[in-house]
Amino acid sequence: MDERARDQVIVAGAGPVGLVTALRLARAGIPVTLVEREAMLGHDLRASTFHPPTLEMLDELGLTAPLLAQGLEVPTWQVRKHETHEKALFDLSLIAEDTRYPFRLQCEQWKLCELALEQARGVDAIDLKFGWTVEDVEQDDAGVNVRCSAPDGGGEEVLRGRWLVAADGARSTVRTLLALPFEGLTYPETTILVTTHFPFEEHLPELSRVNYVWIKGGTFSLLRLPDLWRCSVYAAADETPEQALEPDRIQAKLRRIVPAQSDFEILEIRPYRIHQRIVDNYRIGRILLAGDAAHINSPSGGMGMNCGVHDAFNLTDKLPRVYAGESDALLDLYSRQRQPIARDEILGQAHRNRTRMLEPDEEARLRTLRDLQATVADPVRHREYLLRSSMITGLRRAAEIQ
Repeated sequence: MDERARDQVIVAGAGPVGLVTALRLARAGIPVTLVEREAMLGHDLRASTFHPPTLEMLDELGLTAPLLAQGLEVPTWQVRKHETHEKALFDLSLIAEDTRYPFRLQCEQWKLCELALEQARGVDAIDLKFGWTVEDVEQDDAGVNVRCSAPDGGGEEVLRGRWLVAADGARSTVRTLLALPFEGLTYPETTILVTTHFPFEEHLPELSRVNYVWIKGGTFSLLRLPDLWRCSVYAAADETPEQALEPDRIQAKLRRIVPAQSDFEILEIRPYRIHQRIVDNYRIGRILLAGDAAHINSPSGGMGMNCGVHDAFNLTDKLPRVYAGESDALLDLYSRQRQPIARDEILGQAHRNRTRMLEPDEEARLRTLRDLQATVADPVRHREYLLRSSMITGLRRAAEIQ
């Protein structure tokens, strides 16, 4: 066995979590083989919100500045009623003493992946295997064997490493091969993500760049990116998911937001189902799960990708210490620190956000809005709410777990 095979970490998945994991391990002098099923990075519609602590973490890798250059800073976000334009406006300047980046950043996930991959290509310690598929995983006391199939029918290869990090997403092959329970639920409704250049800000007063909106009989959200709006809408009660995607029905959903507009330029439509699921333990021997391979949640609040990056940083703080001679019990601590935070702070908060916006009763909506407005009016409550929704509270709680 060569020295690299004895010492390397194998990382499955070249999304944000896998790439950040590989970069941080390589910086610590640990060789990495990164295995990705797809032949190249995708540009499909995925996460677009970066929270303050994530920007701080990525700054260490030199990734935050170029993300800021390509994204859009969001100093305020709001929950509002469409018909009256009443709102609760959350102002992230209140946490300026808690973070160097007191704002959300709206920037497509794939831009982070491209920046991280460009950096990884220049690092000798990282071996990139795009188009390779994990077929099987076996582990023993000294390491892990990962059987992979090469691109274009090029045969198979068994990779040997000291550890395997499963960062291969919501449909994780590694998690499936381990037959790990992925407990949780699937919400009944289909969310429809629509992108458009239409200038909603010219038609709806006092929009923020991130808006969660109640409309009579339903809800929608508007999230601004540098050159377009991402609008999340839902099928009507009398529509099938297939009917809801018909072009004229998409136009009708957007006309509920701006009735005077006759025709919206639609750039892309993506329907998806929302899941809330989590594994019990992020460590299975020499296999470590991170990101969507370990937990998936409602996108309400924009926390899923961020949580995965936080997993990656926690794990890559500990793995180099194990290489340096500390006990591998540190990796059990990784699971203890990250799993309950994902369960309670991320999945729990995302579920509450979703439940709040899908509340159908107008009186209940008004009570919730008044409570949110009272929170905003109280500087102490306002700051505490922002610390939690910006994921800072969860990170502080994790650091206290031993």
